[in-house]
Amino acid sequence: MLTQTTTRVLEPADLGAALAVLESAPVENAFVTARVRIAGLDPWRLGGEMWGWYTEGRLTSLCYSGANLVPICATPQAVRAFADRARRTGRRCSSIVGPAGPTTELWRLLEPSWGPARDVRAHQPLMVAEEPSATVAADPLVRRVRKDEMETIMPACVAMFTEEVGVSPLAGDGGLLYQARVAELVAAGRSFARIDDGKVVFKAEIGAATRQACQIQGVWVAPEHRGKGLSETGMAAVLQYALADVAPVVSLYVNDYNTPARAAYRRVGFRETGAFMSVLF
Repeated sequence: MLTQTTTRVLEPADLGAALAVLESAPVENAFVTARVRIAGLDPWRLGGEMWGWYTEGRLTSLCYSGANLVPICATPQAVRAFADRARRTGRRCSSIVGPAGPTTELWRLLEPSWGPARDVRAHQPLMVAEEPSATVAADPLVRRVRKDEMETIMPACVAMFTEEVGVSPLAGDGGLLYQARVAELVAAGRSFARIDDGKVVFKAEIGAATRQACQIQGVWVAPEHRGKGLSETGMAAVLQYALADVAPVVSLYVNDYNTPARAAYRRVGFRETGAFMSVLF
């Protein structure tokens, strides 16, 4: 039993305590909770380490350190400890992402040694819906993407990622990891699209899913179809699927400067409940 304030890398035996922390904020933590539910805490399976912050022997905060650095239920003391560990290990992640408060402080502490960042998105509203849209009719042509439609959906996924992140997911390994992730979502029935004459008009995925909450990501409308309300009717359809088949709470987060998207999501029925922050390298 740890009897002092300290931080350490969690082990598989710590799974129950880690899940208790994660599930104390099921919407904010959906992404990491989903990974831990599938992979446990073994770093090889999880794709990174889970750091734990203990106060008088009790696990109170976490930080996932893998492709992303993600503070979880992190108190100010925990953030300082996670920043110290991150500085010692060096930057191995492509982004820092998490609730705006602790992520802002984590980046403040890491920027002198890890900066500069390629992009800092300091305020990304977290939006939540718990009921199907009462004001926007779901597009009946939005459906689950089939496994035999990978060649159709991939160009839209690449275009969305490049627009959103600023770099192509095909860089580095030629897109093998990204294609595998898209295929995983398609196989799980969590990739949705409207496909007209063999071309993707609208698409979105449910990227993370737990019993308590799920998170929509990758919302994209083909450039030639923008301004027609397809993001609203498409999102109403995905929301309907998510609530019926996946989880009772559906969330997403969006860049604060993307005012058209925020307005569209509000019309569909999403409300802002908090904010995330992303630091991209």
